[in-house]
Amino acid sequence: MSDHDSEFLGSQFGLEIDGVELARFTAVSGLGYESEVVTFQDTLADGKVVTRKRPGRISFPDIVLKRGLSADNALVDWYQTVIDGAVERKSGSVVIYDQTSTELGRWNFENAWISKWSASDLDAGTDDIMIEEITISHEYMERA
Repeated sequence: MSDHDSEFLGSQFGLEIDGVELARFTAVSGLGYESEVVTFQDTLADGKVVTRKRPGRISFPDIVLKRGLSADNALVDWYQTVIDGAVERKSGSVVIYDQTSTELGRWNFENAWISKWSASDLDAGTDDIMIEEITISHEYMERA
């Protein structure tokens, strides 16, 4: 049986860049890391050949954040540096909050930049909220 007191039931997700919270999001994906598996053959003393595995390179998936489109342009301005060819790599965190804005956990990332910004399709026939989606590429992540 699981201990529900130790499980995150986050309802808000904050994005901090260089220690400053820039925005809150309703959905986040890409928090994690993966180790490549290197397979090789080894010959034992008795001549028997066995297959062995060891960890290889570590990779970090892109972080994808979604929220209702905001008038705040801080993230769009950061992405503009990529468009202009002057990428500003930054460190930051994705922070999980509960309903009372108490921090439940965080994932820190390094050497990051916005690699994609998009907004949902426009349709005058609906009253849907426009969704902003931001993809952050980075070189390292750890759960703090």
